[in-house]
This record gives sequence, structure tokens and C-alpha cells, in this order.
Amino acid sequence: MAIKLENVGITVRDLEAAISFFTDLGLTVVGRDTVSGEWTDTAVGHDGNHANIAMLQTPDGHGRLELFEYIHPEAIESEPTLPNEIGMHRVAFSVDDIDEALEIAAKHGCRPLRGVATYEDIYKLTYVRGPSGIIVMLAEELKKN
Repeated sequence: MAIKLENVGITVRDLEAAISFFTDLGLTVVGRDTVSGEWTDTAVGHDGNHANIAMLQTPDGHGRLELFEYIHPEAIESEPTLPNEIGMHRVAFSVDDIDEALEIAAKHGCRPLRGVATYEDIYKLTYVRGPSGIIVMLAEELKKN
């Protein structure tokens, strides 16, 4: 059986704020829609499912995020996850310049959870708390091929 990763879906509190954050980092919006009806009720498992969605893509065309802002059922606020909690952990992006990426994140009020680390002289990386509490890993490869 062939399989490939299609996208990562994330429910957000404010779709426009999340789109702004991710597009400023370099993703592009490849589609937007409002979805509802029997097919979404069945697929998602919620009766009366109704959401505004946006599909974003990385510049290389391989990575996609699907962002959901629920209209119904009402989105449930939860505490932001911690890196060691079971479940959806984070979304990670390679960036050419981690300092520039952090400047962009800061414009959205997003800062590293602790700081920027260096992993075995291979990557500089950090976790930032993005929109709606999403953990976003940013990594800059130090030894370019």
C-alpha cells in the first residue's frame, strides 16, 4: 500500500491570525473554504460540523497545514500542550535563517519557550509558542550540503 503525508490539521482560535503568522514565515495559502454538511459530520464525527478552513503550503510544495476555525460545534479552549504531553506535539519547519524567523515570530507575540539551542553543530533550533498555543519548531541547518 502506498502512503504519503497529506497535511497536518490544526484547530485555531483565530484563523486570520494563524494565517498571518504562517504566511509571514513563508507558507502560502493555497485554498480557503467554509465547510459544513453531512459529509463533514461523517468525516469529522461531529453533528452540525461547520468550520472556516485554510490550506497552507511550504515553498517547496511538500508540506501542508490545514487550519480550522470552528463555527459549530464551538471550539473548546484548552491549555496549550507541553512538549512532553502525549498527543499532537508540534509542527516543525526548516528555515534558512533562524534569527530572521524569530524576528517574524516576535512580530506576532511569539517567543522561544526557553531559547535557541545547537544540536551537535548540525542545527540551531527552538520551540516557539505560536498562535492558539501551537508549538512551532524552527530549525536552521548549520552544515549546508
